[in-house]
Amino acid sequence: MFRSARLKLTAWYVLTIMVISVLFSFAVYRGLTTEVRRGLGLQALRAAERERAQAPGDAELPPLFIERRAGGRVLHPYAVLDPDVFRETKRRIAFQLVFINLGVLTLSGVAGWFLAGRTLKPIEEMLREQERFTADASHELRTPLTAMKTQIEVALRDREMDRNQTQELLQSNLEEIDRLQLLSDHLLALSRYQKDRDRRDFGQVSLAKVVAEAAGKIQPLAEAKGIQIVSDMQDILLEGDKDALVKLLTILLDNAVKYSHENAIINVAASAAENNAVITVQDFGVGIRAVELPHIFSRFYRADASRTKNQVHGYGLGLSIAKSIIDHHNGKVEVTSTPDQGTTFTIFLPLKHPRIFS
Repeated sequence: MFRSARLKLTAWYVLTIMVISVLFSFAVYRGLTTEVRRGLGLQALRAAERERAQAPGDAELPPLFIERRAGGRVLHPYAVLDPDVFRETKRRIAFQLVFINLGVLTLSGVAGWFLAGRTLKPIEEMLREQERFTADASHELRTPLTAMKTQIEVALRDREMDRNQTQELLQSNLEEIDRLQLLSDHLLALSRYQKDRDRRDFGQVSLAKVVAEAAGKIQPLAEAKGIQIVSDMQDILLEGDKDALVKLLTILLDNAVKYSHENAIINVAASAAENNAVITVQDFGVGIRAVELPHIFSRFYRADASRTKNQVHGYGLGLSIAKSIIDHHNGKVEVTSTPDQGTTFTIFLPLKHPRIFS
């Protein structure tokens, strides 16, 4: 599909360039032939004047050499133009312009093919990304649905199913429904932050309060593993979406807790530097391999589960949402990690944003 589109786009590029080139060549041809005719005529005129100087009087010159005017008689500049010389000159000019246009055609074809590829590449990548996203989302949706369907079918065939088994079945189905709801919430959040670039809802946000609220949401999970969240916060105010920033910190802290060892420490710090708020979330857990770092913000990407003894549940959407929130705030993120030593996320968020008028 994209090869055909690339060929069509190249053809349009070449057609546009050649139309411009032919029109320009036509104008050049007219201008050059006019100047050549004038130049040859003046050259012939000077030759005629030299002959006239050697033989005074108009009688020695052909009548076509003479143009009568109010103040006397002067030689016409084109009267002595050699038509054969002029015809040959025009032919050479036309040949040169045709040769140049053939060169332009060749170069425009090569350049058009290259530019068409560059133009379509982002679209192709976007469509492929969309196809991967659709396939991954379908897989994630199909897994719990298949599990629920299988359990229900088995239960319907079991005529001796008692109350306890029924409760276990319902509890299992409820867990799968919770997973589906979580996936749906993540997909909606991802769609919102990727598409919504309107910052009119931004307000003054206390970063310390954002971190405290996010830490409060993660505290039960941290306490279950004996993990302590240590914060070193400056009192920083920045323009942003408070709910989105709370979600950002919640995702990063949740990720840090999941991949930290039991009874570990997670450090959260915030400071201001050059009109930016700098937030760091550091854990001392299993870390991330260098080969995986470029992919951690991709949707549905999950690192190698063998790096941790405990199974980590999730859909691989958390960091994608976090990156979308950072982009929504015109920020950037840097990640450094060493396997078995820990990971540090550093987020840079502008303190102020350009005013947007509705």
